Amino acid sequence: MPRLNCTKITFYSSADEVGFFAALNSIKAIKSIRGAGDTLILSVPTRLSESSLRNLLGVFHRYKIDMAQLSPFKNSANQDWFYDPKAFWFKKVFGGSFIQI
Repeated sequence: MPRLNCTKITFYSSADEVGFFAALNSIKAIKSIRGAGDTLILSVPTRLSESSLRNLLGVFHRYKIDMAQLSPFKNSANQDWFYDPKAFWFKKVFGGSFIQI
């Protein structure tokens, strides 16, 4: 099961922290959340639904979590929208290199 690392997250208020965990808990694909030092580790399945992937993109973007770790979730079912060089996440997920498939 893939693991996503959320390291050194900055919260600007207690409500911000509550909102972060509420967002994570609302994403059905997240099977577990555990802490290790200054890192939260999210366990997710190998394939993510469009909804779960879009929600992870939003949370990772908002809280400045390394989005490149989401790149392995690109597949034939989601590449039309996920691998879109015009999307706000493209450079952060795929490093800005666009290869036509």
